[in-house]
Amino acid sequence: MSHQLVIDLTRDAIITALMLAAPMLLIALGVGLIISIIQSVTQIQEQTLVFVPKLVLVGGAFIVGLPWLLQILIRYTQQLIRGIPTMVS
Repeated sequence: MSHQLVIDLTRDAIITALMLAAPMLLIALGVGLIISIIQSVTQIQEQTLVFVPKLVLVGGAFIVGLPWLLQILIRYTQQLIRGIPTMVS
């Protein structure tokens, strides 16, 4: 196993992880920002107010995006399994 192969495998794993996590993280960031602006305008400083909308929207995004997320995981796994012969030799 060459150094370049290890670097390529690591890069692909990190890119795949970012592609899986990014949509939900961006939604959580956007919801948190919007609710923080609303809290600062209305001067309601309740910390639990942010949790429920984030939970609902990130959960909804996960359910809606699940087919796409699974496609990414399946494609990555297929590439990894197809590359096993080159890793062994």
